[in-house]
Amino acid sequence: MGSFGFTKGSIVQEFGYDEDVDFDVRSAIEGDVGRELVDEEYPDIADAALGWWREEDGDADDLADLLLDMKANMDSEDAVLWLLVPGPRETGYVETSLIEEAAETAGLLATTSAAVSTTWTGVRLSHQGQRR
Repeated sequence: MGSFGFTKGSIVQEFGYDEDVDFDVRSAIEGDVGRELVDEEYPDIADAALGWWREEDGDADDLADLLLDMKANMDSEDAVLWLLVPGPRETGYVETSLIEEAAETAGLLATTSAAVSTTWTGVRLSHQGQRR
């Protein structure tokens, strides 16, 4: 899971946690950073964010709100932000166009997409102007 770009010791704030998240992905990230993920209520600065989003979670405006929340505790425009959505054949699949629209509204760009498990796809988000 090193492909997420999280570094050892990083504080990774998690959003959208529910019973359907991929616990193997979460465990791998926690292993990479050497600590547990912190939740949405974490009151301090985080180094990175991970969000889980499903179609039933809302429309582009709702997703944009989540993305704004994800970047709120970041003190660097280089912070690593990943949005995880169900894969194309899974219940709750989210269209790429909706992710791109929400990212633009939140001042972000969807820059990389990759299958992170058999059921979840990850989309890396960067601040606008920072293509990777």
